[in-house]
Amino acid sequence: MSGAFSGIWAIALNTFREAIRNKILYALLLFAIVLILSALAFAQLSLHEESRITRDIGLAGIELFGALIAIFVGVNLVYKELERKTVFAIIPKPVHRWQFIVGKFAGMVVTLAILMSIMGAFLFVALGIQSLAGVNDAFDGAGGVVRAIVLLFGEVVVVTAIAVMFSSFSTPFLSGMLTFGLWIIGHFTPEARELIAKVSDGQALLRGLLRIVPDLHLFYVSGSMIGGRAVSVHGDYVDWSYVATASLYGICYAGCALALATLLFARRDFV
Repeated sequence: MSGAFSGIWAIALNTFREAIRNKILYALLLFAIVLILSALAFAQLSLHEESRITRDIGLAGIELFGALIAIFVGVNLVYKELERKTVFAIIPKPVHRWQFIVGKFAGMVVTLAILMSIMGAFLFVALGIQSLAGVNDAFDGAGGVVRAIVLLFGEVVVVTAIAVMFSSFSTPFLSGMLTFGLWIIGHFTPEARELIAKVSDGQALLRGLLRIVPDLHLFYVSGSMIGGRAVSVHGDYVDWSYVATASLYGICYAGCALALATLLFARRDFV
């Protein structure tokens, strides 16, 4: 077990080092920070809704750019190793192919955790600026904002696993398109269930296909009905038990995606 962990750790550390040297990553992070801070300007146009607008724009920016980073960097994790032929030097060593996939995924998750922490910190900086400017409710519901960021991290973990899965057998362009498509569809699973319920033929098949799609709506529930009550990050929001349940779903889905990725990668011929 220690040998397996050391192999995963080595690949994860190398993946993290490569990721933080990626210029696209820093460009997306910069855009996210600019969007979060620009919420201060948009908030000035509102009437007594400054903190609400800042939280909405900030969380939307964290979700959008977190997912984009997961997609654009994640789809290249395996392909770059194949393109540069570095995988030929790694696989013959006492490192199994599943360790290679899991290590790549783990390194990317650590990178995303750091980046989303930075984005979250800038959101609280923006709220702090509003508080100093006299917005009394700037930090109202700060715990809900923290839980929302944790949920969004669960979402990007799922997106990363999907990106790694597609990258294990496809090109970055196709992998990116497929991952982005699932990310979009995954946000509309409640609406998709309602549409399927109205279909007379093939409901079982459609429901089965929908189960394959990640239910990303679980990770962005502000403004939705949960347990018979409306929840909002600006007021009565989900508790930590919901966060734990959604996170467990994310872990299970990511685990299944990684298991499929290792199976596909194990069957791949490098010669």
